[in-house]
Amino acid sequence: MPHRAAPGFEAAWEIADRIPGWLTEAQARLLWETAEEVPEGGLLLEIGSHQGRSTVVLGALARDRGARVVAVDPFVDGRLFGGRPTREKFERHLAGAGLTPTVELLADYSTRARPSWTRQLDHLYIDGKHDYWTLSDDLRWTRHLRDHGPVLVHDCFSSIGVTLGVLVHVLFSGRLRYERRAGSLALFRVGRPSLRDRARILGELPWWVRNVAVKVLLRLRLRPLARVLFGHRGPYDPY
Repeated sequence: MPHRAAPGFEAAWEIADRIPGWLTEAQARLLWETAEEVPEGGLLLEIGSHQGRSTVVLGALARDRGARVVAVDPFVDGRLFGGRPTREKFERHLAGAGLTPTVELLADYSTRARPSWTRQLDHLYIDGKHDYWTLSDDLRWTRHLRDHGPVLVHDCFSSIGVTLGVLVHVLFSGRLRYERRAGSLALFRVGRPSLRDRARILGELPWWVRNVAVKVLLRLRLRPLARVLFGHRGPYDPY
C-alpha cells in the first residue's frame, strides 16, 4: 500500500506551491515522507534552496517535531540564480511561512562547507549544481548520515552530470542503495546495496536517455518534435 503523507503536508504544500521552483507535488510528498523518519530534535540538510520551495516543505515538518533544517546555498550572482535578490526572496518566503527559527541558512558552496562539517545528519536532500564534479562531492555528505538514512537527489536521471555521478559513485558503491523516484527526484539510502538495487539504477537509464533527448530538442527549439516523439509538453526541461 502506498505511503500516505501526514495531513500537515497539504498545508505545507499550499504555501510551498506559491514559491517559484521546479519541485513537483509528488516530489514534495517524497521529501515529506522521508523527512517523517527524522527523530525529534534531528537535523536535515538541504543543498540548493533557491527561493525556498523545498525548504518550506522540509521546514514545516521539522518544526512540528522540534528538528532543524540547514539550507546550504551560496546564492551566486547571475541570470539563472539571481544572487542577493534570490536570497532576499528565500528569507522572505521562510518568514512568511513562520519557519525562520527552524531553518539555518549556510550561505556557502556545499563543496566548501563539507570538509569542516562535524554534525550528524538524519536526512540529506541534494539539489545543488548539476555537474559531475559537484554532485560527486555532494555525495560525500552521506558520511554524516546514520545507517538507512535517506539521501534524495533532484534531477537524477534527467541531468547528464548528475546521472554520470550516480553511475560512477553509487552504482558500484557499497554504501548507497537505490530505492525509488518521483519524477527526477531519486531516493537512495545509506546501506549495502543488493544486485537488485544496482539493477534498478540501470533500469532508469532508458528514461534518462529520453530526458536528454528532450533537452536537446528544446535547445534546438524543436518543442513540437519533443511533444510528438516523447510526449513532453511545455518549455521546461524534464524534472
